[in-house]
Amino acid sequence: MSQLFRVKRIDAIVDQAGLRGAASLKRVLGPGSLVALGVGAIVGTGIFATIGSASAGDPSRPGAGPALMVSFLVTALACGFTALCYAEFASMVPVAGSAYTYAYATLGELVAWIIGWDLLLEYAIGNTAVAISWAGYMTALLDGLGVHVPFWLSVDYRTAARTAGLLEQAPHVFGTPIVFNALAMAIVALVTFVLVVGIKESARFNAAMVAVKIVILAFFVATSAKFVRPENWHPFAPNGFAGIGSGAAVVFFAYIGFDAVSTCAEECKNPERDMPIGIIGSLIVCTVLYVIIAAVFSGLVPYPVLATLNEAQRAEALAFAMKYVAMPGWMVGVVALGSVVAQTAVLLVFQLGQPRILMSMARDGFLPPVFARVHPRYGTPHVSTIATGVLVGGVAAFASIDEMVDLTNVGTLFAFVLVCIGIVVLRLRDPGRRRPFRVPFGPYLVPSLGAVSCLALIAYLPPSSWVRFFGWLLTGLVVYSAYGFRNARRS
Repeated sequence: MSQLFRVKRIDAIVDQAGLRGAASLKRVLGPGSLVALGVGAIVGTGIFATIGSASAGDPSRPGAGPALMVSFLVTALACGFTALCYAEFASMVPVAGSAYTYAYATLGELVAWIIGWDLLLEYAIGNTAVAISWAGYMTALLDGLGVHVPFWLSVDYRTAARTAGLLEQAPHVFGTPIVFNALAMAIVALVTFVLVVGIKESARFNAAMVAVKIVILAFFVATSAKFVRPENWHPFAPNGFAGIGSGAAVVFFAYIGFDAVSTCAEECKNPERDMPIGIIGSLIVCTVLYVIIAAVFSGLVPYPVLATLNEAQRAEALAFAMKYVAMPGWMVGVVALGSVVAQTAVLLVFQLGQPRILMSMARDGFLPPVFARVHPRYGTPHVSTIATGVLVGGVAAFASIDEMVDLTNVGTLFAFVLVCIGIVVLRLRDPGRRRPFRVPFGPYLVPSLGAVSCLALIAYLPPSSWVRFFGWLLTGLVVYSAYGFRNARRS
């Protein structure tokens, strides 16, 4: 029992990160690159794909309506409390591993394993949802250009089965219809290749995509503003706070990703200064963007119309809103292009974060040592990167997006709660440690508000997502018992 809750000293964690042999991660990222990585991870599927469900609702929850603007602010507040906690940890423990490493330094080995396993859910499963959404928007974009991708290469089996006649039209092998999302697999493979080649190249690729998607979102706001009707903002909150809370829980998916910045701590030139800038700065930039877009979107389409949208229309809500007010097709196409670019950036940053967490867990003996290998030429955790790509691409080929979003949200919120608790524990356990960045207002207020607000958002998620999450944790405990506990490096 004492081993299960044994804490690993921060000094030992930092020393271990420096003993990797000849091959090591390259410190090439500055504050601008970190903010861009954060924006790249945050602005993507969430704003393009979840804004419809959050505002309109679905059979399992009420919609926020025009109060979606408030939903974004509620979620930003919860994430802001957590971001401050991340910033203190990242400046104090400048190694890869993110919340997994922070938990090991504060809450012990078992909790560290749980949160590491949980982060696999956030990054890998979350990226599965992004890849699926990317494939949907890419299919629509190609259709607009006259290139028609066969349906059986752009959807999963269950989605095809829900549409009458589609399975019959798919090619069959030994009487079994062949249906899988080849586009989702292809984009994951491309992103994996870029990430293996190098972090500096990946950061440049991400910065270019961030610039493009911000320009396109600004284009959406500028071209749609004249179609906004203030009367569409009434009633402002048709379902009261139940709708606002439900919307906040859904659009939380639009915010996950700022924590991915913390996984790049070992590749940061000056992590003590730059990590807080990257984490908090990216969250502020994205919140401003989200509220503006929510205001424009809800002003284009009245809530009674939004409430009638089907699943496909909710998934492409911005494009639907533009079509609803009869904007030219080329404008809709530009926004579709923006979604493709935005979600490519999210894929890149999430695929960047997951391997670094696997690498940290392998260093501690929780996973086989092969996952800790760093490429001697490119300076990237290439084995973990390729393994993550295979996992995400394989699941994205056959999964549907709805289950992935809810499951990712509950897992990420759980990780955020543990990070907030970890700040309090470490302040009490090691008050004299140098902290280049400190959570303001003392050790209790902000972390407590962060933990409580994240738990409140979890309460608004469907109970089915809780069941799947606990099933995932039980599976992780089996893996820990069979391998991690026996092989953990405790010195």
